[in-house]
Amino acid sequence: MIKATDRKLVVGLEIGTAKVAALVGEVLPDGMINIIGVGSCPSRGMDKGGVNDLESVVKCVQRAIDQAELMADCQISSVYLALSGKHISCQNEIGMVPISEEEVTQDDVENVVHTAKSVRVRDEHRVLHVIPQEYAIDYQEGIKNPVGLSGVRMQAKVHLITCHNDMAKNIVKAGR
Repeated sequence: MIKATDRKLVVGLEIGTAKVAALVGEVLPDGMINIIGVGSCPSRGMDKGGVNDLESVVKCVQRAIDQAELMADCQISSVYLALSGKHISCQNEIGMVPISEEEVTQDDVENVVHTAKSVRVRDEHRVLHVIPQEYAIDYQEGIKNPVGLSGVRMQAKVHLITCHNDMAKNIVKAGR
């Protein structure tokens, strides 16, 4: 059996209310992904995107992972976990910072994104992903990559994806 780290593999895991699905893909030199393993199990222990019986969910996850490993002839050590349900929410935010030098650096970009994601999110929620949408420098909007451009202040429009802390913890526990 080949370890997932010996080849460039990506593994997706979705723990849904109806089924648990695992997918193993091999990343090809051109960046395309070839699906080499699939596993699934009718879901047990889930209700409306939330865990209500951790042990049952863990068994379903293990069954789906085992099937995918067998088909792909690999040992899975990590997964990209898909989260869904009413405990997931999104919001758009804006961050603004002064540009440290005359030209925008990667540090400036990281700072403005950090500022945008530092807003208060709903109680008991945490930020899962920050997706920069566009940047603005002074009065020029719609910038996709601001590094190297000149200006005094920079703004970032970002899309935040958040989830309820406990719901996320329970799903992550089930996926380990």
